[in-house]
Formats: sequence, structure tokens, C-alpha cells
Amino acid sequence: MLTGFMRHIEACRSAVLPGKRLPFRIGAEPVGWVGHPLADALMECPGVRRDGETIVLADGAALPGLARALSDEGFYRWRGEAFDVRADPDGPPLAKIDRGALPAFGIEAAGAHLNGLVRRPDGLHLWVARRAANKALDPGKLDHITAGGVPAGLTPWQTLVKEAEEEAAIPPALASQAVPTARITYAMERPEGLRRDRIYCYDLDLPKSFVPHAADGEVESFELWPIRRAMDAVRDTDMFKFNVNLVLIDLFLRTGLIAGAEGSALRRAIDRR
Repeated sequence: MLTGFMRHIEACRSAVLPGKRLPFRIGAEPVGWVGHPLADALMECPGVRRDGETIVLADGAALPGLARALSDEGFYRWRGEAFDVRADPDGPPLAKIDRGALPAFGIEAAGAHLNGLVRRPDGLHLWVARRAANKALDPGKLDHITAGGVPAGLTPWQTLVKEAEEEAAIPPALASQAVPTARITYAMERPEGLRRDRIYCYDLDLPKSFVPHAADGEVESFELWPIRRAMDAVRDTDMFKFNVNLVLIDLFLRTGLIAGAEGSALRRAIDRR
């Protein structure tokens, strides 16, 4: 059983840093990692210099325009959604950058994921969403009732409440009852580059009468699953979006579905901080 869960953790921790990358700083603050082709292109940009093996951008205010120009040169796909850039997750934003540029620059992104739970006489249940077929990332995969990246200017909590209403029609007053449970980090090699993510995890007990519905087209449908069905799917399949597996493994650990030596090994493996 352990192997079935552990493979998801290992897949999300596939990056070895620095690997074939150079550190990227804004002023004195380390914020990311860039491959050599992008590093060479950055050295042609105003306000960028090299400090030993490190690429340094003098002023974070220049990053949005610089990133747009590099997108136009074909280094990554422009997404049209700005994210804050921080050296420390609890520190101030140093710059903004388009979501599509994050993996190329190896900059950490924040996301908010919600376990939508229903407690019934026959046990704990979990609302499961199916991602729309036109999603750029993992179309048709299973997902949380709501999950999303934290855009510039918002906190993970604000993002959670916003996404809950937009994706699943959960009223803000109900979404605000969610309880923070963990922060999970990983560094992963993906086709689009280096994904360094910090997921803010929440649980929300939903009324038995509540039924989510797709409000913004991000989700194709919702189903209410017994928690053990979700656990079997995570252990035995790749039905869920890659990082959703980590949040669900944490849920299974916290609810005692995975315990003993296996639970201890998984707790050590998940970067939960």
C-alpha cells in the first residue's frame, strides 16, 4: 500500500536543485532558478547582471515587462494572470510575474486547496470535482471541490473564498468556515519547467443538503465519494491531478485512514510546513 501513495509524493519531489540551473535574485533576495538558455536571454535585458553564477535583476518593478518580452520570444506561454514574487512565503512581495513564466524562472507559487467534507451516518464523504476537458493543465482529471493559484494581491484565504464561490458556488459565508490544516511544498520537474509550489490546505464541513455546481466552467461535474473510495483511487490510480494527491494523502493521515508504520513513513515524506 505504501508504494501506491509514495509514488505521488516522489513524483512531486522530482526536481534536484540547482540541477542545471542558475540562482535568480531580485536585488539581494533569492527568488528562483533559471536554465542556461533563459539566463543567456536575461543577460541581454536592461537591469540584469551576473554575480558569479547568479543572475541578478536590480529592480523587481522591471520583471513584468521583461517577462512579457521573453514570452514573446517563445520561452513560455503567457497566461495573463499575475502572481506575487516573494523570497519568503510570509515576506513582502518583491515583484509580479505572469503565471506562465513561473516554471521558467523557478519561482515559488502559492495555491489554496479545499477538502469539501460531508459527515454522514455511513461515514465521511468527500466532494470530488472533474476538471473541464479544455483545461490547459491536466484536463479531465479529478480535483478538489475548489482549488486555485493565489493571484497577485490576494492571500491564500482570500483566494480560497473567491475560488469556492466561482468554481463550486459555495457562498462566502459558508466557505469562511474552512479550517486551515497544512502547508505542503514541493519542487517538481514538469514539461513547462520547474514547479515550486506551496499549497495551503483547508478542510470545510459542508451541510448534507449542499450540492456544488460548476459556476465558471473550470469544472465539468461534481460527485460525492465515500472517503475510502477516494483513498483507493489515490493509492491505485492516477485519476487525480498530480498535486491533489498530496493534499488528499495528508487528509487520509489526519483522519486515521492511513496509520501505523505506513502513516509514519508518509508523514516523513510529505514536506508539510
